[in-house]
Amino acid sequence: MTHPFTGAGVALITPFNEDKSVDYSALERLVEDQISGGIDYLVVLGTTAETPALSEAEKKEIVRFVIEKNAGRLKIVVGMGGNNTTGLVQTIQNTDFNGVDAILSVTPYYNKPTQEGLFQHFKMVVEACPVQIILYNVPGRTGVNMDADTTLRIANLSDKVVAIKEASGDLVQFAKIINNAPAHFKLISGDDGLTLPSVVIGSIGVISVIANALPNKLSELTHASISGNITLASQLHLQIGEMLKLIFREGNPGGVKALMKMMGKVKNQLRLPLVQVSESTYNMIDSELKKI
Repeated sequence: MTHPFTGAGVALITPFNEDKSVDYSALERLVEDQISGGIDYLVVLGTTAETPALSEAEKKEIVRFVIEKNAGRLKIVVGMGGNNTTGLVQTIQNTDFNGVDAILSVTPYYNKPTQEGLFQHFKMVVEACPVQIILYNVPGRTGVNMDADTTLRIANLSDKVVAIKEASGDLVQFAKIINNAPAHFKLISGDDGLTLPSVVIGSIGVISVIANALPNKLSELTHASISGNITLASQLHLQIGEMLKLIFREGNPGGVKALMKMMGKVKNQLRLPLVQVSESTYNMIDSELKKI
């Protein structure tokens, strides 16, 4: 049976107007662009969405809006994580999950729990959450790496824990998880640049940033990788490789928003503490876009 989150997921940006309000017209166009571009599922309120800079009311409205505009066409994953376990559990218990297929739950950040602390945190999340769960390990942002043994321990708690978005960049860690995971649990790359190599060793795809701007190319790359068309996947990987480096040069989502501005998709607006990329990076992205 095909895993429900096989293929290319997109971590949606939050488009803003010049006054920093949410640009819902651009968000609607973005959803349609992803669907027509061959993306397999939508991730709302992830890192790329600038979620820490959104109010609770805005978060609820963005989720509601995306569910409405998606109209059941793609699966929807909602980012729900935190470093206050009790508070996160209460949020989950008070959430209406109608139209939501899974949550993406990041490891607790800033307070740097031990591996046992990570396990106990996710044990409570699993007990509280009524929908499927994708774990999210991104040590470059959280300050703690969830190691393979802890990931596997959580995966074995329940078949609701269906995957991990691995953004450690450590292919040895990837391989240990893939080799020892229960049948219901799969690994998803959290790095666009590792889509092809991760699929080769057994991942089921990627949750992507660049897909916001280039859904067709990212979708084609992911699907070619999964189907075993390594020649095509390699060509696409090399084609967007330099752009991937550039859009992350000054952090995410500054780079991809600059790229999308050039393509006429959104306004180049972010909320503090994030700012637009520098002129030099903007010009490099522009130059690379012309090549692509």
